[in-house]
Amino acid sequence: MSAARPVILDVDTGVDDALAILLAVRHPALDVRAITCTGGNAPLAQVVTNTLRVLDAAGAGPIPVAAGAHRPLLEVPQHAAAIHGSDGLADLGLPDSARAPEPVHAVELLRRSLAESEKPLTIISLAPLTNIALLLRMHPEVLPRIERVVMMGGAVGTGNATAAAEFNVWHDPEAAAIVLGAGLDVLMYGLEPFYRVGVSHDDVQRLLAAEGTAPRLAGALLTHLIGIDATEERVADDRVAIGDAGAVCAAIDATPLVTRRAPVEVALAPGATRGQTVVDLRTMEGADITAARDALPATVVLDVDPEPYRQVFLDALLGP
Repeated sequence: MSAARPVILDVDTGVDDALAILLAVRHPALDVRAITCTGGNAPLAQVVTNTLRVLDAAGAGPIPVAAGAHRPLLEVPQHAAAIHGSDGLADLGLPDSARAPEPVHAVELLRRSLAESEKPLTIISLAPLTNIALLLRMHPEVLPRIERVVMMGGAVGTGNATAAAEFNVWHDPEAAAIVLGAGLDVLMYGLEPFYRVGVSHDDVQRLLAAEGTAPRLAGALLTHLIGIDATEERVADDRVAIGDAGAVCAAIDATPLVTRRAPVEVALAPGATRGQTVVDLRTMEGADITAARDALPATVVLDVDPEPYRQVFLDALLGP
């Protein structure tokens, strides 16, 4: 069996971030070295509280957690209580955690984790990219220590925060532009696979009936999402999307993904397209389109076979 891949999670822990954390810390293919938090789905202090509570439910070891950016680089914060509940975790009333966050900023925890690792780390970003952008601006020397960024963010087609933009990128477009323009190996896991990977309503009942706090929390969070997904035409009637947890699946095994290497640019101008990820899928060559291809390429997920990821998620929560 190959060694577990060392990863750092960067989160704004709402409902689907919690599902992703449960999967990441319980799956043997990943070694979670640290978790950094940013404001996004909920305000920063609530994100940190939620992250610590989810680690308790997962039965995780002493994984360091640090608070980072409380707001975007330029934008006014826009939280998502309508989706995630007033506490960001579906108002389930999870017990307080005895864990405490690290007494350093998330950027320092990122820098330290990368510097101290014996090999480069993968960053799984499930939040607005503010912390990662600040890291790259403050400590450009760490770039060679980042193996890959698996980014839950962006869309090739329709957005969700706006008609054009996905929430994580829309929340801090400048940060996303910095990360996508840094020359890193980026896997953009956007809204197309986000809505494709899910579990059935019967699976949710299995989780709710299982032994242990981790599967029962996953079941409760997914039950909350069933009501939200009922209003989202991209989710089938008998499924509920696991959202950010699918990006963790992509870090575990990329085989089910359909991807293209393509230039990605973030629209930064004010107006209806702000925060849009403009993915250039044209295959033509010639001077007439060269100017539009100044953006650096990312590996963009266009589609995914959802069944393998459904099984990865359920095996981690329920056991194979």
